[in-house]
Amino acid sequence: MKLIIQIPCHNEENTLHLVVQSIPKNIKGVDEIEVLVIDDGSDDRTLDVAEALETHIIDLPFKSGLAAAFQRGIDGSVGMGADVIVNTDGDNQYRSEDIPRLIQPILEGYDLVVADRQTDLIDEFSPLKKFLQKFGSWVARKMTGVEVTDAVSGFRAYSRKFAARIKISSKFSHTLETLFLAKKYGERVTEIKVRTNPKMRESRLFKNIGEHVLKSGLALIRLKWKYR
Repeated sequence: MKLIIQIPCHNEENTLHLVVQSIPKNIKGVDEIEVLVIDDGSDDRTLDVAEALETHIIDLPFKSGLAAAFQRGIDGSVGMGADVIVNTDGDNQYRSEDIPRLIQPILEGYDLVVADRQTDLIDEFSPLKKFLQKFGSWVARKMTGVEVTDAVSGFRAYSRKFAARIKISSKFSHTLETLFLAKKYGERVTEIKVRTNPKMRESRLFKNIGEHVLKSGLALIRLKWKYR
């Protein structure tokens, strides 16, 4: 059983080593653990850090965006023979020690496991952001037909079968589109609860919560139309 942890990165020289070095070296039920860094056109030392950590690397010469980097990672991981793929962030938001719990349902026959960040417990989130996260996930559940608590969480595990079917068209959100794809293909989906690490930088996906809500809403509408 081969596990590949893929880490899409753009300018994560200060945090990438924290993510990679905290990945468990041994996991029950897994024979091989490998790390794949997708460097999305970074103009800092992210690539140098990845090389020093002796990870596999996909070097994208120009910034393509998170969704495109995610897809390159999925394609690369499948091509490297992964049986299970974990996607995590390079900003050290997620706790790598949760990876064994995240993949356990995959080992038991599920195809997608989404980590619920329990946003109500995140100190850095304002009351408004907590409400919008909860409301947005409720809307996503209604539109995708997939019952997950934290619809935009990027910390996920994928079976090889599902990963091989993933083709992301969205330029903004692979997290939402993979839920639509899971519903389309009848994949088995579940979730686990996790806690996050303290925030080390601001999000680069959006300038503020209003922009995030707008972009996510538009993405949901477009994807709902596509997968209707």
